[in-house]
Amino acid sequence: MKTPRTTPPRPLDVTALFPQLAPLARTVTRLHPRPASPTPTPRDSSVGGPLLWPADEPWPYCDRLHTWDGMNPILSPDDVRSQRRIRAAVDSRLRVDPNLPPSAYCTPEERAELDRIKAGRPWPEGPVPLLPVAQLYVRDVPGLPAPAGADLLQVLWCPFDHPPENFMPRTVLFWRSEATITDVLAAPPEPPAVQFDDYVPEPCLLAPEQVTEYPHSLELSMELRGQIEDWSSWQAAEPAVDDAYASYPQEFYDTALSVAPGWKVGGWAPWGLTDPVPRSCPACATEMVPLLTIATFEWDDSTRSWIPDEAAPAPTRPTAVQIGRGYKQQLYVCPAAPEHPHTELMQ
Repeated sequence: MKTPRTTPPRPLDVTALFPQLAPLARTVTRLHPRPASPTPTPRDSSVGGPLLWPADEPWPYCDRLHTWDGMNPILSPDDVRSQRRIRAAVDSRLRVDPNLPPSAYCTPEERAELDRIKAGRPWPEGPVPLLPVAQLYVRDVPGLPAPAGADLLQVLWCPFDHPPENFMPRTVLFWRSEATITDVLAAPPEPPAVQFDDYVPEPCLLAPEQVTEYPHSLELSMELRGQIEDWSSWQAAEPAVDDAYASYPQEFYDTALSVAPGWKVGGWAPWGLTDPVPRSCPACATEMVPLLTIATFEWDDSTRSWIPDEAAPAPTRPTAVQIGRGYKQQLYVCPAAPEHPHTELMQ
């Protein structure tokens, strides 16, 4: 685990202005992933780190059809990691000497490695091993809705889109009991290729923090939404609410008071790309709840009030993951039986 992160207090107590929101409050665990040295171990909660995978259990593969657009070189996960190391080295040199000529950005060995990567690899044939995305221990993530007897969630994905159903990686969940795993798989297989380098998570340790969320305005009743969209309802909160929001106070509610950005467990859905869509368990029809939000960004210009006090000047995309054009991939789980099949949604 990393140094704790502290989300600043919200600009105001929104339930004081809109008491109807109080019973809709949900606790969400912000994961606050950050690249770490040393890197995560199988006994850590992490994003993109090694899994506590039983040595005697087969590693999961995706046996669906995988296609390539032919526009980009075919890269392996190791190619992606090598590119990132070289970019980090170049950035470090430029911080020391901003006037460094382009010919000195890379060492000869780095240029040779980049040329090799640019040449690409052969197209993979057959099933593709899945990549670790997240590993979450209940001891680190309070409220993780684990099935009875489980205290560990592992999330893997296929690093390819599978249109027309999915234009994001397809995820697989495993619930486990840590105590039952004594022999850990030392060298799990990796896919020979990935569709996008954004589908290779950078290994990150977590600093989980619980905060309170309220529903996105699109999930509120028409009456309450109307109140939130009425600037006069906010007058009692001045100067906490900037007059710049006078024409669209609902945006202030959505970005600063309702749904936290970034990677998180639980909470409310970050609607906006689409209107709210009911999520029913495919096994028992129970209404599903958010399990894990896989976010492109930890925050952006509209959600800067959520930046942890200890974070600056931390990167906004520490995991190096990008979903679509900068969206979020949200996994939903059945609250009655978390072991039932999960569902996914891009927002």
